[in-house]
Amino acid sequence: MSTTIPKEALSFFNRLAKNNNRDWFNDHKKEFKAIEAEVKEFYNLIYNNLNVHDTVDKLKLFRIYRDIRFSKDKTPYKTHFGGSFHRKKPKLRGGYYLHISPNDQSFLATGFWEPHKDDLFRIRKEFEMDDSEIRAIIGNPKFNKVWGEFVGDELKTAPKGFNKEHPAIDLIRKKQFIFTKPYADKEIISPGFLEDIDKSFKLIRPYFDYMSDVLTTDLNGVSLL
Repeated sequence: MSTTIPKEALSFFNRLAKNNNRDWFNDHKKEFKAIEAEVKEFYNLIYNNLNVHDTVDKLKLFRIYRDIRFSKDKTPYKTHFGGSFHRKKPKLRGGYYLHISPNDQSFLATGFWEPHKDDLFRIRKEFEMDDSEIRAIIGNPKFNKVWGEFVGDELKTAPKGFNKEHPAIDLIRKKQFIFTKPYADKEIISPGFLEDIDKSFKLIRPYFDYMSDVLTTDLNGVSLL
């Protein structure tokens, strides 16, 4: 089983970017499938590692084919690998993601991409009542060194029903609650990449545990499960 990302994946995507058409891809499909098989093995190793210290019930490696129906960009193929790991709902919330792309564009991502409107409201109400716990988690030096600050979409002002002068408005106006960690090409093809991913994902757990608790209880802390 492959324990590294093959460097051929990066060179293939660079060539595909210059020849993003069906004829070229079909001529090189056998090469792609061999690379994809190795990459799938790597994602499966991440899945297995996660299940040592978390409960992940689904791995999804996204297909290379782009949905171009509503896009101005009509190139038919993605020039990256992307795979997500879903924690077991309803008790466990949040998700993990690995993006493999050449030219130092690879990254890990964790958190909440598109919270359901009810979940988003519940998170905002929690921050409105008490933001000390979430700030302690994301402000922890070890956590912050790896994951940095929240990224993602946010409102320019307060959501409806919330005070724009609230001390936690910087958190309340967010629409996504995501952390990312970038990687250079030399890092993702190194033997230590798999271990670094697992260490980084372990560090996100206090955040996931907190958010899971919030999203499985009402405003009085009573379980909804």
